[in-house]
Amino acid sequence: MELSDAALLVTAGLAAGTVNAVAGGGSLITFPAMIAAGLPPVPANVSNSVAVFPGYVASVAGSRTDLPRGRALWALLPTTVVGTIVGCLLLLGTPARAFELVVPFLVLGATAVLAFQDPLRRLVGHPAELGPRRRTVTVQAMVAVGAVYGGYFGAALGVMLVAGLALVLDATLARVSAVKNLLSATVGLTTLVVFALFGPVNWAAVGVVAPATLVGGYAGARLVRRLPPVVLKTLIVAFGTTIGLYLLWRAVR
Repeated sequence: MELSDAALLVTAGLAAGTVNAVAGGGSLITFPAMIAAGLPPVPANVSNSVAVFPGYVASVAGSRTDLPRGRALWALLPTTVVGTIVGCLLLLGTPARAFELVVPFLVLGATAVLAFQDPLRRLVGHPAELGPRRRTVTVQAMVAVGAVYGGYFGAALGVMLVAGLALVLDATLARVSAVKNLLSATVGLTTLVVFALFGPVNWAAVGVVAPATLVGGYAGARLVRRLPPVVLKTLIVAFGTTIGLYLLWRAVR
């Protein structure tokens, strides 16, 4: 690996770790960087999924005080693992073109859900008004869809999780973001295991990017705790809109 390529990957890793902790979408920084460093698309996607995992772990460490207590949170982890495995198998075993065309609309849709969260809550009901069983089923379904997406591609996973969870959880955005970090780390660990066993991982690229995402992820998680909710929501919506439009442009060009 050339020194210039290594420098590019380190910079991308730092930025991606920070962005993933704040809003999600950091993979859209590291994935093009790996392509620019000479990796083919599929190995770049697989290597990118493995490399960003330490950043997710650092984000969990940085936001751990905002995680809710109780069994309900941990009950989401098996759903996350199963959904991620399904997404990984889709990536490794099916053509990507059809899903590539759908992904931008999923990201833009999730961003719109977060942007218009209050009107939607008035339409579907506030989380506090939902029965325990309906709330549990809804949260599990949203996590499952997000995990499948995360295993398949992963870019903007954080945006999708925050949008879905903020709609059905009666919690502050900082707490929702902390839950998002834990679920994203679970997705990351699952993809790491699956792709390490069965995917074409470029371990040299992973070795350069992963430590940088670790630093960026912790810094980003600490930043989230200091941001006012309106600012945090605005940043996530802006990231999500930019990412969705970029993915749409890339899919149709």
